Amino acid sequence: MKRIREINTFRAFRSTDYTLYLTGRAISQFGTIMQQTAVVWVIYTLTHSAFMLGVAVFAEQFPSFLLSVFGGAAADRYSRYKIVNITQITSMIQAVLLAVLILLHRYVVWEILALSVILGIINAFDVPARQAMIHDVLHDEADLPSALSLSSSTASLARLVGPALSGIILEKFGAGICFLINAVSFGGIIVSLAFMKQPKAAKPRRSDKNIWRELAEGFIYIRRTPPIAVIIAMVAVAGLLVMPYTTLLPVFAKMVFHGDAATFGYITSFIGVGSIAGTIVLASVKKNAPLRKILLGFCIILGLALIGFSRISNFPIAMVLAVLIGFGAVAQFTTSNIIVQSESDSNMRGRVISILIMAMYGTTPLGSVAVGAVSQKIGAPGTLLCEGILGLGIVLLFYYLMKKTGKIN
Repeated sequence: MKRIREINTFRAFRSTDYTLYLTGRAISQFGTIMQQTAVVWVIYTLTHSAFMLGVAVFAEQFPSFLLSVFGGAAADRYSRYKIVNITQITSMIQAVLLAVLILLHRYVVWEILALSVILGIINAFDVPARQAMIHDVLHDEADLPSALSLSSSTASLARLVGPALSGIILEKFGAGICFLINAVSFGGIIVSLAFMKQPKAAKPRRSDKNIWRELAEGFIYIRRTPPIAVIIAMVAVAGLLVMPYTTLLPVFAKMVFHGDAATFGYITSFIGVGSIAGTIVLASVKKNAPLRKILLGFCIILGLALIGFSRISNFPIAMVLAVLIGFGAVAQFTTSNIIVQSESDSNMRGRVISILIMAMYGTTPLGSVAVGAVSQKIGAPGTLLCEGILGLGIVLLFYYLMKKTGKIN
């Protein structure tokens, strides 16, 4: 039985192209997480404002909300391989510009926010193409749950190591070095793409339809597919009310635990430990596992962990709860992604993924701004407590809606 579970977990590695994809993406993700940690800390150090932390998240993620549907249509129309190559090169340029600003000591908040907006625009085209390309690099579609979960595992590993390493580099060398490391890390996926065979050979779908019509078809398809629509709605609501908990982590590091950039890095890293555990669990589930019940279970864990974290000032105990937060949080999007990709039609997959991403990137930045503003009034612990309670309420609401679609008993 143990041997069967191991095969089920790592079966996606049967594809050489997927192994290349995952290796390159893992290298890039380490740099990306380091940059995200450094940007947030620089903004908080300059402004000492939880509200500005929310604005920083908004600046990077909201452009993805506005443009991800176009990214999804592009992923269905054009070569995903070429799109990802272009987005990695432009992301590298963005990281270099950030590094130059910081190293020259000639930066203000609006310049960092402007470059974050540029990154958000790039991600609007990168993420749908990159997610949809996973199908192109697999030998067997049955390997999809393993592939998506393993991809999330590498992201979780990056969240484990990246923030702690970023915190140390921030303290000793400054944010500019973090941005340079991120720029170099994009070379990982660029090199791995060069060695792939299947994505290069995959012919993009040609269409004479107007792009606006294709975008409309994506929304019509989701409206006519309630089981998928409910999942996307759940991602949107959780993104607005629960997932912006990350906005408050620098405040907890400095004001609750009386720490510095390294403390912030440790908190994020412990969340990364939980993320890895969550994705390993998902990668190991059987093919016909009740994914919607698993999704709701992860949501319950996240809600309870946020409530506990908001009430604890003891750092070691708080880190145990941080692990549970990571476990519940990462599995929400990963499970939703598996459900949506598994149940959507292949010719609609890019657009459906882009709408799923839009649901997350559209609501989370708005929620981040709201969370930053609320925490200015009632404090970070009180705001996080409210997010945890709302998370449990979301479970009840969407359990009812999933029962109505007939996909859960």
